Formats: sequence, structure tokens, C-alpha cells
Amino acid sequence: MPPARKRIRSYDDTKIRTAVLTQFGHIGKAVESLTPAQLALPTALGDWTVRELVEHIALMADAIARDLDRPAPPKAELSLVEWPFATVHLTGRIDEAATALAVTEDDLAELYRRTADRVVRALDAASPDRLLPVPPGAMRLGDFVVTRAVELIVHTDDLNAAADLNIPYDRQALAACTRLLADALAVRAPGGSVEVRVPPYAVVQCVEGPRHTRGTPPNVVETDPLTWIRLATGRMEWAEALASAKVSASGERADLTSVLPLLG
Repeated sequence: MPPARKRIRSYDDTKIRTAVLTQFGHIGKAVESLTPAQLALPTALGDWTVRELVEHIALMADAIARDLDRPAPPKAELSLVEWPFATVHLTGRIDEAATALAVTEDDLAELYRRTADRVVRALDAASPDRLLPVPPGAMRLGDFVVTRAVELIVHTDDLNAAADLNIPYDRQALAACTRLLADALAVRAPGGSVEVRVPPYAVVQCVEGPRHTRGTPPNVVETDPLTWIRLATGRMEWAEALASAKVSASGERADLTSVLPLLG
């Protein structure tokens, strides 16, 4: 008997749109109060300063409007759960785009206001099923908006850490980010011997080996959403998370070192 196909998780287009705009608004509000000293602070992202990260976030959100201005591709090439693995090839292009933006933008608060307006107008005029020619591969607009929620949550955490901020995390955006990265783990390490729990948003089974059918599985990993996101994006090492009790892992197969990070 063939193995059961994994259910593909779906996202509510209206809720995700609202979550993206809300999270972008949270960041924009914080940007208004950043001082020159804070903007010059280093981040954990290579040579980027806080200012360069702030500019990158605006560029990343505006990709919705930019890509909707381009002709629609004939067919989808990339599914949502494949997107995290495709981002590793974009690092150089992102750096170049952020550098170009830095030369032209002085008023960051105005940049965020203008970007938010562009994104709202673009989303108002397009169907979630419209295909976008995004760099990793053509995607459905509704799926691409989910990826913007992931990027916004990840970079909100980066900004909070770099500049000692307290930007809030929209619950719907945080849930989408957690779930997509958990589903990506199940794709990278298919199987049913380990259960990964990220309450209250996600539970997935992964890693080859004996599959449990009832009761408590023999291999369990559990953590909170932000720790999971930091692990999945390489912001935190597995050993560090275990040592600081940010992750609990029981069972001989409950070590995810070899399959993390997931997002390039």
C-alpha cells in the first residue's frame, strides 16, 4: 500500500494580506524613532547595519508591487513549501539591490509610507491566484505574500536583537512563518520517527525511521515559535538552543543539527 500523501497546508489569503501589512506597519512605526546611532549599529547579517536591514525590509515588501508590474508567467514553477530552499541562491542579488537603494533613500519613514501605499494598491488590483515572476521561480501571488510574512517576522527579530527594540510580532504572521518553516523541515527530512512541536502553531513529523501510531512518540522536539524560527534560519545553533533550554529534545533521533538551517 503506497504511503499517504502529506496534506498541503493552505493559508487564508485575506488574513495573510492583513498580517503582512500589519507587520510592515509595526516595523515602519519603529523606523520613525530610530536614531542615527541606532541605524549605524551592526546586525547579525554579515556586514549589514541596521539602516541597511531597514532598507532591505522595504525592498523585500515592495517586491509584491514590483513583480505585479511585470507580465504574468505562463505557469507556476515553485510551490510555497519549496520557497525556503530556493532563497539560498538570491543572497548576492539581495545585497546588490539593498546597496542600490541605500544610495537613493534618505527619509526611511517616507520610504516605508510609500512602500505600504504601493503594496496596498497592488494587492487591491490583483487576484491572489495571479502568477508572479519572482526570482526563485514563478509563484502564485497568495503564496508569495506568505513568504513576505516569513521575511517580515524573521527581520523583525533581527531588528529587535540588533537595536534593542521591542517591535511586536503580528500573531497571524508569526503563525504563518512558524508553519511554513515547520513544513519545510518535513520536506527536507521526510519520515515519521520524530515529532517536532512548536506550540501553539505547528506540529510536524519528520526524519526517516520507525513511525509511531499512537501515544507519545519516542522522539520529540519541542520549542517556542521564535526559537524555532531562529534555528530554521541559522540565527541560532542547535547546540546553543539545547544548552540554554530553549529546546527540549528526547529520543536518539531527536537531533536536527544535520537538517538545519532551512532558509537560505
